[in-house]
Amino acid sequence: MKRLRRRTLISILLAMVLAVGVAFFCIKLVRNGDDWVGFFGTKYYSSGAIYDANGTVLYDGQTKTYAENAKTRIATLHLVGDENFGTSLRSVLASRLTGYNFVTGTSLGSHDVTLTVDASLNETAYAALNGHKGVVAVYDYTTGAVKCLVSAPSYDPNNPPSNIDGNPAYDGVYLNRFFSGTFPPGSTFKLVTTAAAIEQKKDLSEFRYSCTGKLQVGDDVITCPYAHGQNMDIDQCLACSCNGAYATLAMELGGNTLQKYTKQAGLLDSHKVCGINTAKGSFEVEPDGSAHLGWSGVGQDKDLANPCALMTLMGGIASEGEAVVPKLVAKESVTGTALPAAFPDGKETYSVFSQSTCQRLKAMMRNNVTSQYGQSQFGDLAVCAKSGTAEVGSGEPHAWFTGFLDDPDHPLAFVVLVENGGGGAKVAGSIAAKVLLQATAE
Repeated sequence: MKRLRRRTLISILLAMVLAVGVAFFCIKLVRNGDDWVGFFGTKYYSSGAIYDANGTVLYDGQTKTYAENAKTRIATLHLVGDENFGTSLRSVLASRLTGYNFVTGTSLGSHDVTLTVDASLNETAYAALNGHKGVVAVYDYTTGAVKCLVSAPSYDPNNPPSNIDGNPAYDGVYLNRFFSGTFPPGSTFKLVTTAAAIEQKKDLSEFRYSCTGKLQVGDDVITCPYAHGQNMDIDQCLACSCNGAYATLAMELGGNTLQKYTKQAGLLDSHKVCGINTAKGSFEVEPDGSAHLGWSGVGQDKDLANPCALMTLMGGIASEGEAVVPKLVAKESVTGTALPAAFPDGKETYSVFSQSTCQRLKAMMRNNVTSQYGQSQFGDLAVCAKSGTAEVGSGEPHAWFTGFLDDPDHPLAFVVLVENGGGGAKVAGSIAAKVLLQATAE
């Protein structure tokens, strides 16, 4: 009898352990099933194809092959990805490409994904970077559809270089700089300082600044490349990107106000784009009256910005207050057919500055182009922009150019970053011009 009781207790204990194990497995299956199916090393599940907006095959999951053209493969590597990229579409869309769901598994077959991105724009953008590390991205600020997304350096996934790990030319090659990088924003940040001044300085219309090329702040000096001129109003200060004027504004506004507007601009938040979390930017509140506070209002000091967040802010200004989160997928269909396999990705938005503030910024950014950067390189495009030259301690500064087209027929916002590229408007602006002119060509 005792033996029977002992065996019964052991059986109950084993049954309980089995039940706990099954429950644990089911929980893990619900949470991680799509990751298991889409794991790069698995050979048990079929995967669909990734197409660009024009139907060009970027990756065929059935044959495990990339685009036919080497330039296309290189220019879209950070989007498509291989086993080295955790923020690539092959990784984040793995469950969608296999057609996996918890109820049916993969029994209904794989899915094809068509992107919003035009691979030919990527090729143009990558070539325009001319060997520099950096970012080029363009998106429709009314829908969120990304038209171009390049991160450099890159390589051909069919023929990866053998010296990637030891070659400085490939430093950071596995990082998608658009999503995962943060960089000193330089003078592009002056748009945030301007927005704060528009809303907080009631006498901004009376603001005047005379630039001698330097501003003494205690024992420190805030410098400009040259003396910009006398008695400049705020529009002129932004157009010539006067550091002294913006350091003065920053010290008047205070660090807490600037941090509030940086947060409001979306530059301190992480945004989710097609399952990819963007890197958060940073802004530190420096002591009142200090040169550090002045430099932070200029876009230097400890300021950091993510290129995706900065481009999205440009879209928010263009839309006069509503920023649309970028998206990459145009449609998802059953592999080899035109049958839809999922609802289109939705539109996500968040608010930035007020409508009147955005309208004022828009006019000022348009003035930047016509009075300072040169309209001729953009043809007839109504470009509104801000350049940036961000000092990075050693080597040439980073070159930025970001903004949008004020055109309902071509509602495009953009960001260009050329690491160690030098002057923003000249270097990054010319890249933006090439891509925008192609993107708007009939």
